[in-house]
Amino acid sequence: MGAAALRALPWALLLLGPLLPGQGLQATPTLASEPPQGQPVQLRGGEMGGFTPAPPASAQEIHPLNKQPANGSGEGHAKPRKAFPVLGIDYTHVRIPFEISLWILLACLMKLGFHVIPSVSNIVPESCLLIVVGLLVGGLIKGVGEKPPILKSDIFFLFLLPPIILDAGYFLPLRQFTENLGTILIFAVVGTLWNAFFLGGLMYAVCQLGGPGLNHIGLLANLLFGSIISAVDPVAVLAVFEEIHINELLHILVFGESLLNDAVTVVLYHLFEEFANFEQVTIIDIILGFLSFFVVSLGGVFVGVIYGVIAAFTSRFTSHIRVIEPLFVFLYSYMAYLSAELFHLSGIMALIASGVVMRPYVEANISHKSHTTIKYFLKMWSSVSETLIFIFLGVSTVAGHHYWNWTFVISTLLFCLIARVLGVLVLTWFINKFRIVKLTPKDQFIIAYGGLRGAIAFSLCYLLDYKHFGMRDMFLTAIITVIFFTVFVQGMTIRPLVDLLAVKKKQETKRSINEEIHTQFLDHLLTGIEDICGHYGHHHWKDKLNRFNKKYVKKCLIAGERSKEPQLIAFYHKMEMKQAIELVESGGIGKIPSAVSTVSIQNINPKTLPVERILPALSKDKEEEIRKILRNNLQKTRQRLRSYNRHTLVADPYEEAWNQMLLRRQKARQLEQKMNNYLTVPAHKLDSPTMSRARIGSDPLAYEPKADSENLPIITIDPASPQSPESVDLMNEEPKGCGGLPPSPEEDEEGLVMRVKEPSSPGTDDVFTPGTGDSPSNQRMLRCLSDPGPRPEPEEGEPFIPKGQ
Repeated sequence: MGAAALRALPWALLLLGPLLPGQGLQATPTLASEPPQGQPVQLRGGEMGGFTPAPPASAQEIHPLNKQPANGSGEGHAKPRKAFPVLGIDYTHVRIPFEISLWILLACLMKLGFHVIPSVSNIVPESCLLIVVGLLVGGLIKGVGEKPPILKSDIFFLFLLPPIILDAGYFLPLRQFTENLGTILIFAVVGTLWNAFFLGGLMYAVCQLGGPGLNHIGLLANLLFGSIISAVDPVAVLAVFEEIHINELLHILVFGESLLNDAVTVVLYHLFEEFANFEQVTIIDIILGFLSFFVVSLGGVFVGVIYGVIAAFTSRFTSHIRVIEPLFVFLYSYMAYLSAELFHLSGIMALIASGVVMRPYVEANISHKSHTTIKYFLKMWSSVSETLIFIFLGVSTVAGHHYWNWTFVISTLLFCLIARVLGVLVLTWFINKFRIVKLTPKDQFIIAYGGLRGAIAFSLCYLLDYKHFGMRDMFLTAIITVIFFTVFVQGMTIRPLVDLLAVKKKQETKRSINEEIHTQFLDHLLTGIEDICGHYGHHHWKDKLNRFNKKYVKKCLIAGERSKEPQLIAFYHKMEMKQAIELVESGGIGKIPSAVSTVSIQNINPKTLPVERILPALSKDKEEEIRKILRNNLQKTRQRLRSYNRHTLVADPYEEAWNQMLLRRQKARQLEQKMNNYLTVPAHKLDSPTMSRARIGSDPLAYEPKADSENLPIITIDPASPQSPESVDLMNEEPKGCGGLPPSPEEDEEGLVMRVKEPSSPGTDDVFTPGTGDSPSNQRMLRCLSDPGPRPEPEEGEPFIPKGQ
């Protein structure tokens, strides 16, 4: 026991060495690096790490009561005695984390102060106020004789930018983004290329005509400057557009452009930077540079998808360790960004792809608390990063070296505005030819006016090397001028312009469940229409991807039964159980098992008077979770049916029988038309109205209708088409005067009466069929009339019903 204690004593001295007086905060390096003289270190393979100290020296050498030189070291350099040996000031030891904490605290206090005073934040955007704070802090630091810190590119790209992009990519409105992906890509790729080459070419012309101070700037340097300043900044767009609450279409168009133009900016930046070192640029170099765009963009997306799938697969096994679930989301996303930057791929594209891919599967595996943690931590992290970026922009403006050239700076600002406006107008004219929902002139104005520049352009310019780009200070000055103009002037005036133009704003209320159900119903309906028409459109491929995802991907990336059964049923049972338990714990009802549902609990005391039920108030997060589950788990009735299209339709076995039935019905109708055309109705020879009135006036009692008037026909007409002659049908023949009553003179003048045909009984066809109540004489009349006889077809000018002879 004593030998073990002595053997462990040197290690205890090593650990306690930093706490001993006179040793500072540095441990003695002799035991860690090289052994002291007289005490060699022995190597043993069985000990931990393979290193074991030699047996300690004698007790007198290490005894604490041995006399040592007072307040001195082995070298004899005396140190001043402290009033309190433990206390002291060592700012150099905590300088870096202390200053970082102070900057973050300053950013949070400024953000809090702007929202406490709404009169200021309603007029001036938050980004403008933060830049002003940075200018004041930088001037204060420089006023006291210190050098203000500069926003270095490595700090910006590796630590401040990723949280903002991850927050935007993870919570990206995927439906609006995919529906407008073509428009976004045109603005991001073609629009950025137009801005870069248009601005670079015009600035090269300005440099050639601007005087001796600008003649040395060549074409490649101007194109590099145009590629830096042409890209729309996502940080600035987010900061301004979220405050004015613009509608979803304009927000996703401008913000999507700012996200996807990173690939174009990275390619052009590295391309022109490499070309500036070449003596001659060949056609092969230009072709390879064009192909590198696809490598950078698609490579970044591929890296992001790989890390997103790995993150989703890892979340399958975190059901027993819920605490570390959010950490996997942050680490895998950040690793995707760093891996893309490692190969000069687009890190922003990698972050967006990883966030979009992992989110549906991760949220199906993690708990609700982990989802809330991810949501609020990302929002907090991105908000702090955004605040620090704008503050350091102001500080770097004071601390940096500037070279002001009026011609170059004013030309840059003017050409940036002209290129943006022309690009938006031309591209929108082309895009509207293919869009169903056209972009109005108001929308075009907001898209052009919302092209803000920010810290990405500043950081890219700061990365330029002085050896190859001696004009970097002038580039930085022009870029800062453009950033300040877009953020201050355009950012402050876009809110009143939106109100003045009455541009549609974002709906604050969320869509109801009814709207969600009908939206998904219309998606399935349009997919079915595309299948029937044989047109493979947007909805067709979306449905194919969803079916592949449900059949294969979900089974691999979602744990347990959650990949097969709808979450809606499990969530309903969970809420039902929770409500039953709360109802029992409240004491309103006696002891009831917790497994009893709320419906059973309500039926326990049926004699009690109904009390108005108070619905429990759901939080916004719970309501959003219910909406998400309903959206993702609505019954897809179309997927239960067999797939079909116009090329693989199965023949109907009853099709031949239906055709024969239709032919028989058609022949019966043709026969009916022929009978109506050949029909001759015997009409009663009527006296003239004058003779009838004279006969009735002279002897009313002597006037009687003729004996055969009962057998006179009447013509019935089909009410479906009373105007067509084909609809006239002979059913029964009776005179108008029924029951032996003489007709009036007015009725006598009218002649035959058209009566509505009674509906035929089911099962009978449209051919003539004798009724059950017809007399034998009527049936004979029908048979006689059904025979067309030798009479020819009536000509076009003949009356339909010939007059009696």
